[in-house]
Formats: sequence, structure tokens, C-alpha cells
Amino acid sequence: MGFGDTAKKIQTLADRAERTYKKISELRDEVDETQETVIDTSERVKTLENEMAEQRAVLDAVAEEVGVDLERVSTEAHITDAEESAAAEDAEDDSDAADDADADPVATADPDASDEDAA
Repeated sequence: MGFGDTAKKIQTLADRAERTYKKISELRDEVDETQETVIDTSERVKTLENEMAEQRAVLDAVAEEVGVDLERVSTEAHITDAEESAAAEDAEDDSDAADDADADPVATADPDASDEDAA
């Protein structure tokens, strides 16, 4: 009887080891694929950065030839973006505050009403 139980335990252990090995192999494959994706993405980013630098050089040359002050234009664009972002955040904050007030009936209750109830 002891050998049967031991054989069963060994088989269970072997099955677990096989499942673990398969899972580790799958994970290894996923890691390899992820590394390849990261390398490909890095290469694409470098290519795009180089293309953007080339386009920037062309834009600078054209702007200089036409007499456009790129620093001024860039500064104005950044200011406009910052103002739009601030306005959007303010609108979102106002919306969140309104949602909070709607969700809390005690906060929207008439303060005088509680005085009447107390009297």
C-alpha cells in the first residue's frame, strides 16, 4: 500500500512540474516577444525623431527666409495651449463639484430648514 501512495504522489508531482515547465516556457516566449516589440518601437521612435529634426531644420530655414520669428510663434502657441488646458481643467473641476453636490443631499439641503425642524 505504501508504494501505491508514493507512486501517486510522484505522478502528481511530475504533472505539476510539467504544467509549471509549460507555463514558464509560455512566459519566456511572451518576454521574448515583448523585448522584440520594445526594440522595434525604439527603432521607430529614433527614426521619427530624426525625421522630425530634419523637418524642423527645413521649417527653420523656410521661416528665416520668409521672415517669421519662430520663437515668438512657438511662445504664443504654448501660451494658448496653457490657457486652453487651464480652462478645460477649470470646467472639469466645476463639473466635478456639481456632481459632488448632486450626490450629497445633505450638502444641498436648505440650512434654514434644519432650523425650522429644531424649533
